[in-house]
Amino acid sequence: MSDFWDSITSAQPDPSIRVVIGTGVVALVLIGWRPLWRFTRNVVTIAHEGAHGLIAALVGRKLSGIRLHSDTSGVTVSRGKPTGVGMIAVLLAGYPGPALFGLAAAFTLSRGYAVALLWGLLLALVILLLQIRNLYGLWSVVVFGAVVFGVTWWGTPSVQSAFAHLLTWFLLLAAPRAVVELQQSRRGGQGRSSDADQLRRLTGVPAVMWVGVFGLVALACLALGVIWSGVIPG
Repeated sequence: MSDFWDSITSAQPDPSIRVVIGTGVVALVLIGWRPLWRFTRNVVTIAHEGAHGLIAALVGRKLSGIRLHSDTSGVTVSRGKPTGVGMIAVLLAGYPGPALFGLAAAFTLSRGYAVALLWGLLLALVILLLQIRNLYGLWSVVVFGAVVFGVTWWGTPSVQSAFAHLLTWFLLLAAPRAVVELQQSRRGGQGRSSDADQLRRLTGVPAVMWVGVFGLVALACLALGVIWSGVIPG
């Protein structure tokens, strides 16, 4: 048990810059190649809906459950006042969520705590699993959690570090694409119940401006994550 705790609380050696860049390239393939993106986008949805749920709990709303769908959409249901600052905060959390989680992961990795990051992710997935209310959502979280657990439990330190960097790059790079897809769906006449459109109805601010806010947050997190990764000097 002491060895297990030491592995979580101790910093691991920094990976080589080749590993950092290589995992970033793999993440780009997972995001940019459409046949893979159809599946890997589920990870973005998990982070997106998890962010909604987290903020709902923090602002005092009662979380009723989360559903993840096979088309990589999702919905988080919470009970409380349908207007006001709390509801706005919940709606704001979704699209920036993956980017902010990725940025938090990048900060953790910059301090050398890859193993702690993976165990923290597993804990978050267990908490999320308790809120899932449909079979596909259950399957998605369990499969993703099983992959993370397998690497965390059986992987060597170098494998754990590489996998943690891959996940971090994936969240940072996938967040801007998700925002682009949101605006594309809106231009196509879909997505009128999107977070941005719900924010428009609550605040009177045009939906496209909320999409812009989502995009700016995602790009800012990506830029800072790149600096923290050591790819370019800070």
